[in-house]
Amino acid sequence: MNGSGTGSAAQWLAGAAPDPQACLREWRTSTHRITLLPAGRRWDVLILPGGLGHPTLDVLNRLVGRPGPVLADFGEARLGFFVPPGTADRWMGSGIRTAGRGTWIVVPYPGRSVGKVRWLVVPDGSGTLNDPALLELAMHEAAAVVARAERGADGGR
Repeated sequence: MNGSGTGSAAQWLAGAAPDPQACLREWRTSTHRITLLPAGRRWDVLILPGGLGHPTLDVLNRLVGRPGPVLADFGEARLGFFVPPGTADRWMGSGIRTAGRGTWIVVPYPGRSVGKVRWLVVPDGSGTLNDPALLELAMHEAAAVVARAERGADGGR
């Protein structure tokens, strides 16, 4: 992503902050180039365990070419898929954590890897998010792939 794309992504993300200009300043001046942003305003986040999240992202890449924003944290043990606001309130998936209204997430500056938090898919700056129905479909397909791999690894028992 070029510099102007990164700038528009930063502007879009900062728009979720109570004070967007303070958010942009924090990204510019903080050593770690991270900030806390509220979920539930411009997006919610569905947080998948890495073992399911990575294959889900692979499926999404095949389905749509470029999915909406995705964060990875803690050694990629969890992936956060940005989805439309309100999704977290309606999500029923077992083993999937959600971040919606009333929660905050750690967000690195777009395009930057910061410690244990990094973008796998950087926001495009236009507000494109992951479609929840398509994400659910991708999770089901990914879960089937993981289950087949596990059956193969244990000799089909």
